[in-house]
Amino acid sequence: MDNAENKPADLPEWLLLNENYIPLADKDTFVNKSILSVFKMISRIKKQDSQELTRSRIHVPLHVFGTFLLIILVSLTRSFIFVIIVNVWLLSVLSMTDSERMVKILKMSTGVTLCTAVVMLPAFISGNTYSSVMITTKVFGTITAMGLLSHSSKWSALTEALKKFYVPDIFIFILDITIKYIYLLGELSLNMFYALKLRSVGKNRSKYSSMAGIAGSVFLQSKELAEDMYHAMECRGFTGEYHVNNKSELKWPDCLYIGINIVFLILFIYFGRM
Repeated sequence: MDNAENKPADLPEWLLLNENYIPLADKDTFVNKSILSVFKMISRIKKQDSQELTRSRIHVPLHVFGTFLLIILVSLTRSFIFVIIVNVWLLSVLSMTDSERMVKILKMSTGVTLCTAVVMLPAFISGNTYSSVMITTKVFGTITAMGLLSHSSKWSALTEALKKFYVPDIFIFILDITIKYIYLLGELSLNMFYALKLRSVGKNRSKYSSMAGIAGSVFLQSKELAEDMYHAMECRGFTGEYHVNNKSELKWPDCLYIGINIVFLILFIYFGRM
């Protein structure tokens, strides 16, 4: 009787199985690239509005005016020497910036210039050498000038400069709200990508289909944010008008920048007569 009581009962087979779960290997390239691209966009906008860019010595409206004047002169000129002088000046200014901004601007300008060179390659082969080289160097100069402007000025300072140039308020409003919405919705989508990556255990074959859910959630959240912003602006009496109250005086870097632009204008007229 005692031996029958001490005999272990037969256990079911499912209790004797190994419970160590080893998930199948899966590739997270799509999710990782999406997270990296969204993170770069958010960090770029956040860095663009940081306090480091407020130390720019040149007045931002003056910098905006000088940049657009230089782009117009480069676009209208027929002198290759003038374009080379402008490019040398822009590269000299670019060499005085920090290495991180210099690399970003050079990547952008070099990439656009290479694309332009590929487009102009048939014309270059057919014998239209001067125009092909001229257009390519002009593209490099204009992209570099815009890169120097965008990487040395805050978003708020750029919108303030647009207001001083009597740009319509509706255009400034759309530009300002678009930048803020890109930042907010970028953070929302970044959190959703993190959640998708953490909840994807093992082989997940529905990652691409999850993009529809992320896009739908971002759309609904943007709709709610738009309604909340509308009600907040209505309560605060916002009429869509922007006002600039601060008045800044010109300093010696601003006068030097004005003198450099006058020199470029004189060189444009001089080489245009040759």
